[in-house]
Amino acid sequence: MDTIFDKIIRKEIPAEILYEDDHVIVFLDIFPVNPGHTLFVPKESCENMMCTSDDALAHLFAVAKKLAPAILESVGARDFNFTTNSGAFAGQVIMKTHFHLIPRFENDGHKMWGSVNASFEELAELRKNIQSKM
Repeated sequence: MDTIFDKIIRKEIPAEILYEDDHVIVFLDIFPVNPGHTLFVPKESCENMMCTSDDALAHLFAVAKKLAPAILESVGARDFNFTTNSGAFAGQVIMKTHFHLIPRFENDGHKMWGSVNASFEELAELRKNIQSKM
């Protein structure tokens, strides 16, 4: 499926591209959560990280590690989230692998997700179940 990110890769629509090489393109998000919100998109065609090659993901993370300090310094941030949404229930809107680098600021109003308490017994049972499928 052709996505807006594929069109950006092919330069059919404009984007504020920060970095590009043969394997990844990095550009500013047009709907930023915070200033400096940046998208890291492998050029490899894949819907989400589960089908993206290990090499493409490793390269993307290396590029993110290299670019993050410049992005953060440019917007005066120290901390950031680096995340992906994989699938519609997880909030993925554009069905092409991509990661968000979102600079974070004190009192920026963005909260982390909630949590529930799990018992040690529940965690042990879940660990066994996951390990049996590995």
